[in-house]
Amino acid sequence: MMSPLPLAQWVLLLFFLHMMMVLANVTELKTEFYSETCPAAESVVREVMKKAMERDPRNAASVMRLQFHDCFVNGCDASLLLDDTPTMLGEKLALANIHSLRSYEVIDEAKEELEKLCPGVVSCADIIIMAARDAVVLSGGPNWEIKLGREDSLTASQEDSNKIMPTFRSTASSLIDLFRKYDLSLKDLVALSGSHTIGKGHCVSIAFRLYNQSGTGRPDPTMEPKFWEKLSELCRGDLRILGDLDATPELFDNQYFKDLVSGRGFLYPDQSLYSEQRTRDYVKLFSSDQEAFFKAFVEGMVKMGDLQSGRPGEVRQNCRVPNSPTAKFLRKYGDEMKESMEA
Repeated sequence: MMSPLPLAQWVLLLFFLHMMMVLANVTELKTEFYSETCPAAESVVREVMKKAMERDPRNAASVMRLQFHDCFVNGCDASLLLDDTPTMLGEKLALANIHSLRSYEVIDEAKEELEKLCPGVVSCADIIIMAARDAVVLSGGPNWEIKLGREDSLTASQEDSNKIMPTFRSTASSLIDLFRKYDLSLKDLVALSGSHTIGKGHCVSIAFRLYNQSGTGRPDPTMEPKFWEKLSELCRGDLRILGDLDATPELFDNQYFKDLVSGRGFLYPDQSLYSEQRTRDYVKLFSSDQEAFFKAFVEGMVKMGDLQSGRPGEVRQNCRVPNSPTAKFLRKYGDEMKESMEA
């Protein structure tokens, strides 16, 4: 039993422990990270993902994309999941995210289940990685072992997200430059773009392609004419309408690349991968060889999952808010503190 301490000393101890946690090093990522502390973690997340897809098939694509949008902004640290506060503008309302990201509640559901089972153990950042993998597998795509052990960030930055993340007007050239900054290759870029083999996009993201490409007042010349007619009819009068990103939007396959080769890519950045000479051969390869696409996609997801900022972190109790210093302290030392005060 701990000896009683005056309140002032408890406050100092709380501050000291908080600073020690802030200065902690990043944990090394490894497979089976939770094999002892929460062995059912991956199966819990997969079951939540399965139910989410049964509820709404779009959840697969939406959750998968959370990994990309999280990892590219200061590493895979769940900063994307933090809600805005009076003193912090988070990443959810960044230009690249506000219209394209959703299904945050699926991560919340997984976190809630894991907190019941293994409180304070599994990070929100790891849940994103697990759920993204499961979204692919449950949609018919490849399976792979994932490395875990990430910590959740203490803050987020809408400014950083706006500076980093591509938009629906980005070109293949700008995407190449972005991926190069993270030591991701041309092959990685094309393969990871293949995540758009599932899901839907808003008409607002392609309106310029339909009617005013590059300010010309004409449609995007890379768009196959009959496909243009189809999308023009779909989007007429309401840019909030959703269109399929490829011809098999609920199946993780290589149809996306086949569509790009035929000029039927929904989003401009995607179609530009075929227009760009440096990436065209990979588009062709993946359009004719699904196994090659699956292999490259897995390699790219693993590389992207390795991105870390090295900044201080924690395991959040709620994925939407950082833990308070008091909550951290009480979670770890609450029982001893209670015993001390009762002595």
